[in-house]
Amino acid sequence: MAAALNISLQDQLDRITQNTRALVQPERLAVSERATEDLFNTGIEDRVMKTGDQAPSFTLEDALTHKPVNSADLLALAPLVVNFFRGRWDPYCVTELEAWRDLHTDLRRRGAIFVAISPQTTRQNNFTLEQHGLQYPLLSDPGATTAEKFGIAHTIPQALRSYYQSILINIPFNNTGLSYHNATEASWRLPMPAVFVIDQTNTIVFAEGHADFRVRPEPADVLAALNLR
Repeated sequence: MAAALNISLQDQLDRITQNTRALVQPERLAVSERATEDLFNTGIEDRVMKTGDQAPSFTLEDALTHKPVNSADLLALAPLVVNFFRGRWDPYCVTELEAWRDLHTDLRRRGAIFVAISPQTTRQNNFTLEQHGLQYPLLSDPGATTAEKFGIAHTIPQALRSYYQSILINIPFNNTGLSYHNATEASWRLPMPAVFVIDQTNTIVFAEGHADFRVRPEPADVLAALNLR
């Protein structure tokens, strides 16, 4: 575990950013940059549930079993680490999910349960699970309704929708199976990437989310909140 934690997740994410800036035209990147700034300016980070809050309960479908998973049932067994991610189309999310994959055995050995939640359909979550060899549950949150309870849901603005369409990222299909021409507003809902640690009294003991999707909580900080050093 120590070796894994010595590799900063943010360093890995920063390399993705550097490569993207080297390959994508500045005027195209500016659309995403502006949308990120606009999201930050909405004050969304101030609305994220905080340490000491009681966590919202949720029941969501598991990608592997297709059965409902209830947060209260999980908390009856162990403290819970909840990771909200945008989708399998986001290389930052994939990198984060793989970082937790590499830490998962140690995290379970030390008594915590990890789940990752996205607005993707169960089918897309299952693709994610298989493609990246994930051992933990991936739960589907249609319309980002659970993300909304945690204070991290938002709707992709029109300019960014056009940008994603131009680079062939079909978020409505990923989230609801719909195409661009018949997409609903709910199909454009995403969570702000975030991690919460919930103890067995249902109290949030760690909470971190960023409007800038290129920034993610460090696993070492999350594990420290669980006293898993």
